Amino acid sequence: MQNKIVILDFGSQYTQLIARRVRELNVYCEIHPFYHVPELDDSVKGVILSGSPSSVRDDKAPVPDLSHVLGQLPVLGICYGAQFMAQSNGGLVEASDSREYGRANLEFIHHDNALFAEVENGSQVWMSHGDTIMKLPEGFEIIASTRDVKVAGYHDADKNVYGIQFHPEVYHTIQGAQILRNFVVDICGCIQDWSPAAFVESTVEELRTKLGNDKVVLGLSGGVDSSVAAMLLHKAIGENLTCIFVDNGLLRKNEYENVLDSYKHMGLNVIGVDAKDQFLGQLTGVSDPETKRKIIGRVFIETFDIEAHKIQNVKWLAQGTIYPDVIESVSVNGPSVTIKSHHNVGGLPDKMNLKVVEPLKLLFKDEVRRVGHEMKISPTILGRHPFPGPGLAIRILGDITPEKVTLLQEVDHIFIEGLKSSGLYDQVWQAGVMLLPVQSVGVMGDERTYESVVALRAVQSTDGMTADWVHLPYEFLSRISNDIINKVRGVNRVVYDISSKPPATIEWE
Repeated sequence: MQNKIVILDFGSQYTQLIARRVRELNVYCEIHPFYHVPELDDSVKGVILSGSPSSVRDDKAPVPDLSHVLGQLPVLGICYGAQFMAQSNGGLVEASDSREYGRANLEFIHHDNALFAEVENGSQVWMSHGDTIMKLPEGFEIIASTRDVKVAGYHDADKNVYGIQFHPEVYHTIQGAQILRNFVVDICGCIQDWSPAAFVESTVEELRTKLGNDKVVLGLSGGVDSSVAAMLLHKAIGENLTCIFVDNGLLRKNEYENVLDSYKHMGLNVIGVDAKDQFLGQLTGVSDPETKRKIIGRVFIETFDIEAHKIQNVKWLAQGTIYPDVIESVSVNGPSVTIKSHHNVGGLPDKMNLKVVEPLKLLFKDEVRRVGHEMKISPTILGRHPFPGPGLAIRILGDITPEKVTLLQEVDHIFIEGLKSSGLYDQVWQAGVMLLPVQSVGVMGDERTYESVVALRAVQSTDGMTADWVHLPYEFLSRISNDIINKVRGVNRVVYDISSKPPATIEWE
């Protein structure tokens, strides 16, 4: 039985990062909202309580029911989780006179305590809290302190509860990985056997059992998630999987042909559908971003449905849903208020009367890539930058015309191929070009021009939740700008977007 750590989410921005750090230890873990503590079978070896934007002193502070956890399993409270465990057991938490945000150093460490084994005196940690534990419950002992926070870490041996006021999951806590390893491996006793190879083996076997001889249809996008999901299903059921790749007319230059060719080399059964005219026809005169998304989602469903019904006896719809999507749908605050339409493919099963299978729903993006590598999927596919579901439609600000699509495809092609030829592509998480709804004056030869402006965008990120702009070399930007203006008729100005997320987003629409 696979060992498991359960993480209870109190709404912290770092909760997913805790899970990623645990999985980097080759230990499986799951995130659950604080109000839904799952049944704890023998596979669960420990529980971690996340931080929270809330204060334990608030009347509506999140309160979990840990009655069947305390005393049964080791518990680690992080920040809010630590404050909650202290207060709920009789301790005192108050607003701090000197709130601690950012870097701090552990000036006292109880080295005999298992949580801090091999952690050095003075080790840097990352604080982010406005409340402080002023008094610990009876039986609790301090196991770490900083200059300003006396209770930076505590332990209750009777209940097997640990609490730390800092965040071990962020990179700024230098020995955070060691602290989490101490808890997960040494204190909880987890076996470190969660690996890409083990995932492939167990998932393929589960899919074979679940699907039997049933037929499955999957919508391919050319991206990492759908490609890895397709290969897992192909390993499990072979020819019973049919993949459909729809050209919505908003893909990158030559992408439809290139992606179809790459899938043929993978042995997949792929149907290519040229639906450019249907999509672009429906988008004529539409400028509102959300309306664009809804039209693209609707036409995709209609197109996919027609093609899927040509296949006899299909019973399952496969989707490349990954773990962050699952977490969002059951988050502390409930589903997102506004779900971008191209992500909301939930209408497909209802319309088609198919059961859903999601082979990747337990994985983060980087884990999907490692699983793909394990299955020998081409690095070209696994290293492909994320691309928005609506494609270039949301990179053309304003209304969409075939001429604008062609122009943007040419500009985008120069930028992306330039990144590749300069050895910069793999240093960037996502890159693309926006066609702005403005024109600027320029001079070409002896003539004045009044042509389009394009904005280049390149960001670094882990999963798209936060992103920072990439400091591309000036020489590279200069060359790309010249290439675009000289080779693409209709563009006379190139700008570079240096906004981070937040406050900006990666896409412009």
